Amino acid sequence: MRGLALILVVALIWGAGLWAFAERVATSTPAPEPPAADGIVALTGASNVRLETGAQLLDQGKARRLLISGVYKGATRADVRDVARGLSKEWECCVDLGFHAENTRGNARETAGWVRYHDYRSLIVVTADYHMPRALLELKAAMPGIQIYPYPVVTDLNARGWWRTTSSARRMVLEYCKYVVILAREGVLGLGRKAGVDDRLQAPAAAASGAGG
Repeated sequence: MRGLALILVVALIWGAGLWAFAERVATSTPAPEPPAADGIVALTGASNVRLETGAQLLDQGKARRLLISGVYKGATRADVRDVARGLSKEWECCVDLGFHAENTRGNARETAGWVRYHDYRSLIVVTADYHMPRALLELKAAMPGIQIYPYPVVTDLNARGWWRTTSSARRMVLEYCKYVVILAREGVLGLGRKAGVDDRLQAPAAAASGAGG
């Protein structure tokens, strides 16, 4: 009996979390106007809207450069430009393509390297509405201290009525499960980082040296 009660409690917590996650996704768009930042990153996906939106933000002068992360390895700059649209002179001078990321964690690592290379301190992130919560977890883990401004775009998920169709429900549940896994991972890693905080404080010179390498 206790086992059944525990299962019911876990199910209720999971369901409440799913509902809160879906509400967060549904209310994230339309996104407010982002402030100007050093850079913009658009994470590739099933929809071209992410790339188009990133290009529009760059064209509006919201940042110095745009990184398109997770580009298909066989794509050319001309291919991506045709998809992104809306850019003219900025395309040659201010757009970088990242070909190494194969998942969201890869996007975060690719973006972190780009941010370090340009010595940026702030970033506008463009991705799908349902993908943004997980993307933010990964990006913040890879780039602590960087100011991140989320700019989610609407998709065909229908976040306000996701439970009405099998495809939307499946995508929302799957994304929520992935989000919970990353949240748990960062929670465990956070405990480890807290446990080692005293060591880092006692050896600032070593930490600085490591950062330089």
